[in-house]
Amino acid sequence: MSTPALRDRAEPHHETAWPKVVRLAASGVALILAIPRDSLPHVVHWGADPGPLSEPELAAVESSAVPPRATNGVDAPVQVSVLPEGRTGWTGTPGLSGHRSGTGWSPWFRPQRVDVEPADGGGGRVDVVATDAEAELEVALRIEMLAEGVVRMRARVTNTGSGAYAVEALNLALPVPTRADELWDFAGRWAKEKVVQRRPFTVGSHVREGRHGRTGADAATLLIAGTPNLGFAGGEAWGLHVAFSGNHRAIGERAFSGERLLLGGELLLPGEVELGAGESYETPQLFAVYGAGLDDVASRLHKHLRARPHHPRSPRPVVMNVWEAVYFDHDIERLRELAELAADVGVERFVLDDGWFSSRRDDTSGLGDWVLAEDAWGGGRFRALVDAVKRRGMQFGLWFEPEMVNLDSELARAHPEWILQVPGRLPVEFRHQQVLDLTHPGAFAHVRDQVVALVREHGVDYIKWDHNRDLIDAGSTRTGRAGVHGQTLATYRLLDEIRSLAPGLEIESCSSGGARIDLEIIEHTDRVWASDCIDARERQQIQRWTAQLLPPELVGSHVGADRAHTTARRLDLGFRAATALFGHFGVEWDLSEATAAERAEIAAWISFYKQVRTLIHTGTVVRRDAEQGDLWVHGAVSPDQLEALFAVTLRERHITWPAGRVPIPGLRRDLTYRVSATGPGSDAPYDERVHPAWWVEGIELSGGVLSDVGVHVPALDPDHSTLLHVEAVHR
Repeated sequence: MSTPALRDRAEPHHETAWPKVVRLAASGVALILAIPRDSLPHVVHWGADPGPLSEPELAAVESSAVPPRATNGVDAPVQVSVLPEGRTGWTGTPGLSGHRSGTGWSPWFRPQRVDVEPADGGGGRVDVVATDAEAELEVALRIEMLAEGVVRMRARVTNTGSGAYAVEALNLALPVPTRADELWDFAGRWAKEKVVQRRPFTVGSHVREGRHGRTGADAATLLIAGTPNLGFAGGEAWGLHVAFSGNHRAIGERAFSGERLLLGGELLLPGEVELGAGESYETPQLFAVYGAGLDDVASRLHKHLRARPHHPRSPRPVVMNVWEAVYFDHDIERLRELAELAADVGVERFVLDDGWFSSRRDDTSGLGDWVLAEDAWGGGRFRALVDAVKRRGMQFGLWFEPEMVNLDSELARAHPEWILQVPGRLPVEFRHQQVLDLTHPGAFAHVRDQVVALVREHGVDYIKWDHNRDLIDAGSTRTGRAGVHGQTLATYRLLDEIRSLAPGLEIESCSSGGARIDLEIIEHTDRVWASDCIDARERQQIQRWTAQLLPPELVGSHVGADRAHTTARRLDLGFRAATALFGHFGVEWDLSEATAAERAEIAAWISFYKQVRTLIHTGTVVRRDAEQGDLWVHGAVSPDQLEALFAVTLRERHITWPAGRVPIPGLRRDLTYRVSATGPGSDAPYDERVHPAWWVEGIELSGGVLSDVGVHVPALDPDHSTLLHVEAVHR
């Protein structure tokens, strides 16, 4: 990510200048670090900010954190550093694992330089450079408190000796208090991502490893330690995210001696990183987030992302992707018809998916040959489609899978050595494809140049960048070593170079749907595709929890056909559209099969999205459950808390009916708000069996009443939503 470089080696501070205890604080969160002269920093406190502290108070806080030696263990209390060291007596997961031909396996890092830099607007950073002369190693740590109260960390280890040093793992750790009695994370699979898991924080290690060579549909995403009362609105949460799109590891560890840690880093394969003299290995960024409830955690991450200079700020255009309309059946007249229908309903970006290149008529051939298919698109037909799209005022988008190659391709036949592999065999096939080794300069240049040439020649505005297989047996023929680490970094570089060579190009990270969603890939792309499943019922859950990491403007969310292609479930258009509304809205539906009434209805929803997208894409995400989780509330509240849009969705038929009054949270308690029905279909005739008494005229209540008492909502059928617009009337 775009952060200043870690500090290089330097002369040590004079004793009187040594910062023994440092408080980094921003937005109600504090990280208090103790930095001894003879060991790495350890965390005294991470959580709610106790406020400014004098030097004597900081020293007292540090002293209060030293536990008694109550067990039959080492003679001095163990202080677990942010890079845990076994030499201290810590018997949990070490920070650095590695060796120099069997030596240097238990280093003792002593700080040589400490720099503390406060930041404007709160927060700041601590840089520590420490060495072990005997092991011939140097480690540099950067610990930052960002303005939103988010902690960001990374580490670098450098081989200062003459022989090789093998790095097996480099993990960073933060402690959580003993009241954090539960662990939350996510699981999932293709077309069913972001499934919440919740368990007791028991003694031992809860280890979540991603070995897919990509983030993974089953990624932990955020490993959260929480109090037993943790929910969207309350309790306390301490979360850790490893910002890396390759193999990675997140651990929740509770030791026999009482410590509870969250650790994380890259998962290195055997022999993957070996440092020669003077060479370094740097960890991915780790993000650590404390919050008073899950919504607070999400809000801090969203604010951080929205504060980036390169965060998308133009209105997020309505997308039409034709994959589920045509699949591989590319016919220009049919696609022109779909483009006309898309423009008629208000689509702003038309995306041609897989099947436009080389021999690609199904998924068995063509990957790697990024040239137009002559039989389908020769004779100027591709240019004619692009021109037809742009004449109707839409942007043109195109699907690529740049990291992949089919064996049945000109590229694979010409350069089999460019395929990631183990000597003597190719990896098992996965969707009939293999992985192109982007660390080969020739392979990298081939992909970059072919993609950029097409983008420039045809005025492509948007790339759907897919990645449809795991990296199995992913060895490089250049080195003979495992190559996931290098491949991941090369992918970031490829994305950056393409964007640099094609200014204004936007890129979506798709990976069999939601298998590459993390805070590093989003630094190199403009949005993610949350799931290949656009069944609105499934998407309710997927988007609800993807929002724990990313704000809605970065998450593609499309309206599919009435019969979902991944589940065969049939759902009303109003529910499908209301679900897609709280994301980057799009359509993935063959509109030629829609009735005139359906096209008019989707046009109304697109028009409504354009009215509310600024509110949704800048507002604070608010989530609640009611009726024992059968009724979901999802909202976006404007930063000034003067306006909000809420969706109320019935997930399941509840044991009692109708539902009780539903709280409307996130508003200013001292303001009066008008609540009214909104969205297409909200003007349906009043029915006292369905609608509450206030439905037609709206109702005015204070923010305090709306939050604490709530309002009655319509008696919905399962898999239906209603929208509420909330606006301050007395400011």
